[in-house]
Amino acid sequence: MVDLSLIQGIPYSTLFILGLSFLLSLVTLLTNRLLTNREQMKAWTQEIAAWREESLKATRSGDKKLMAKVKKQQQHIMQLQSKMMWQSMKTSFIWFIPLMLLWWLFLTPLYTGSEGHIAVAYIPWFGGELQLTYFYWYLLCSFFAQALLTRLLGMSMGGGE
Repeated sequence: MVDLSLIQGIPYSTLFILGLSFLLSLVTLLTNRLLTNREQMKAWTQEIAAWREESLKATRSGDKKLMAKVKKQQQHIMQLQSKMMWQSMKTSFIWFIPLMLLWWLFLTPLYTGSEGHIAVAYIPWFGGELQLTYFYWYLLCSFFAQALLTRLLGMSMGGGE
């Protein structure tokens, strides 16, 4: 049996959760990159943006002919938005159960003591010392990792660069 007590205490717990958040962000971003047609997403994003611009122009100008054209295209744009949402959700569907199992079977038992969740990181601001449990530290690290890796891998949310 592996002794996990080393990663239960600060600073190792802090670094472990930080590393885990980067690893999981990298895996999910790479999965997303493999499963998403980025060129198609970019084209859809541009088409939707052009339609929104035209819709705004029609609304501002009160041009009934342009408004009719925009309304006629609305169903198609809604279908494109639905397709884009599905593209971005594929990775979530694939990784949801494995990540939940990781949390419930490994992290929660590892970082929950007899008195509740134990602190895995300290932030020395906010008028003292803010203690973070594994959940909040992981969320903070995950947001940072996702933003940094998305930038490094050149993967924007809308599919455009």
